[in-house]
Amino acid sequence: MQPPLRTAVAAVATVLAFGVTAAVAAPATASAPRQPYTHAHTADTGTDALNRKALREAIEGLPDADATAALVRVGGRHGTWRGSSGVHDLVTRRDADPHGRFRAGSTTKIVTAAVALQLAAEGRLDLDAPLQRYMPELFEKAPGKGRADFAPIPVRSLLNYTSGIANGDGFEDEYAHRYDTLDPRTVVASALAKGPEHAPGAEQHYRNIGYTVLGLLIERVTGDSYAHQAGKRILRPLHLRDTYFPGADPRIRGPHNRGYQRMERADGTAHLVDVTEWNQYDRFAAGDMISSTADLETFTKALFEGHVVPRAQLKEMFTLPRLAPGAPAPTFGAGLQYMKVGDQRIWLKTGARYGYTNMIAATENGSRTLVYSVNATDAKGKDMNAVAQRIAAAALS
Repeated sequence: MQPPLRTAVAAVATVLAFGVTAAVAAPATASAPRQPYTHAHTADTGTDALNRKALREAIEGLPDADATAALVRVGGRHGTWRGSSGVHDLVTRRDADPHGRFRAGSTTKIVTAAVALQLAAEGRLDLDAPLQRYMPELFEKAPGKGRADFAPIPVRSLLNYTSGIANGDGFEDEYAHRYDTLDPRTVVASALAKGPEHAPGAEQHYRNIGYTVLGLLIERVTGDSYAHQAGKRILRPLHLRDTYFPGADPRIRGPHNRGYQRMERADGTAHLVDVTEWNQYDRFAAGDMISSTADLETFTKALFEGHVVPRAQLKEMFTLPRLAPGAPAPTFGAGLQYMKVGDQRIWLKTGARYGYTNMIAATENGSRTLVYSVNATDAKGKDMNAVAQRIAAAALS
C-alpha cells in the first residue's frame, strides 16, 4: 500500500530542495550505483507550456541513492514529453528500457474501480446496497467480532475508502515469504475478524482491503474471475498489451527493468537487494497488476475522456464523500485522489511495490496527464521518493 499523497501535494505545490543521501553498498548480486551516471533519453512535441528543462533535470543522474531508473510520459493538449533514465539492472548497467513493464501497485485500484462502476452502470451492482447483501458468507464465517459488529457496508464505501474494514494480516517478514502464496480470501477473513474500525462513511482511511473485497465482489456479481473481467472490460478494448495480472507468478513477463530495495544489515550499513521477483497474489484487485507507462497513459486518457466508465458513474471518481463531523477532510473519491495545484484540479493515484513506485495523474478535463514509474530503492518508504517528487513537481506545477 502506498501512503496517501499528503507529502506529494506539498512536493508539487511548492518549490522543494531535494538532497541525495549517501550511496549505499550493494551485495554481490547487485552492484552499487557509481559514476558515470547515465543520461536521460527524452523526446517531446507541442507548445512551450511544458517545463521540459525541469522534466529532463528531474530524471538525470540515475542511478543514484534514491532510484535506479525512471520512465515518464507527460501528455495533453499542450504537447507531449517522454523520458527515461537510469539502468536496466545494476549488473550489466545497460540503459533502462523505456517500454519496460513494472509492478503497478495500487494504480490497480483504478482499474478495479472502473470495472465496479461499469457493473453499476449496467444495473448489476448497486453502490448503495450493503456488501452483506451480496456476500453474506464473508460475515457469517468470520470469527470473533466479525460475526455481528459490522453495520451494513455500502458498496460505495469500499470504493472511497470509508468502509471501516481494517487491513487484513499478511506475512510478518514479507521479503522472506516473497515466493509464497497468500490467498486474498484469507486476507479478507483476517480483516473482518478484527471487527470494524469505525462506522461506514464516518471516516476515510486509505486501505488495500476495500479493493481486495471489491475484487471478490466483482467475481460474485459476474460469476467470473476478476482478472478475466478486467481483461474483457478494460485491457482488451483499450489494447493494453503490456498489462496483465500475474496471480501467484512471481515473475514479470516480457521486457522490464530490475527493481531494488535498500535494506539494513545487522551492523547498520545498507545494501541493495534485487526484489524484481515477488508473488503479489495477496494484493489481488488492490495491487497485483503489471503494466507499462504507455499502457497506463492510454488508460488514463481514455478514463478521463469518458471512454471507460459512463459519465454518470465516472462522477463517483471525482466526488469526495461527506464524513462525520470532526473527521479529517477526505481526499479520495472512488479510487482517485484529489489535490489542487495553483488553479488546476488534479486527480491521481499512486502505487508502490518493492522496487517500483508509480503514478497516474490528470487534470479533471484531461488537459494534462502524467504517468511515471520509478525504480525506487525505498518504494515502500513513509515519504514520497525524491525522484518521483521531482517528476511530479515538474509535470504538474
